[in-house]
Amino acid sequence: MLANHVYVDVYAKEAVVAANHPQASVSREVKLFRNNKSQAVRIPADFELPGDRVMIHREGDRLVLEPIRRKDILEVLASLEPLGPDDQFPDIDDTLLPARAIDL
Repeated sequence: MLANHVYVDVYAKEAVVAANHPQASVSREVKLFRNNKSQAVRIPADFELPGDRVMIHREGDRLVLEPIRRKDILEVLASLEPLGPDDQFPDIDDTLLPARAIDL
């Protein structure tokens, strides 16, 4: 399965947006505009990417927008380093009252 990407030709006076995903491989011309001091492009609904943030990088004369994939809990746990011999949990104070049950 191909990843979702949006390519923007940075030398065009108007952006040509091309989607690279399994559903379609089409191009559409869209206008560039200014948002304060930044140049922006409105991405059409049929090119919508998941989430509310993307990674952007250049490939030659193109800008590539890629959705940021969230890691699932197993990926996060697998990326953690194991505890070393000096990384011990603190001793538990036995004089504390026992924890009470909490209904969620």
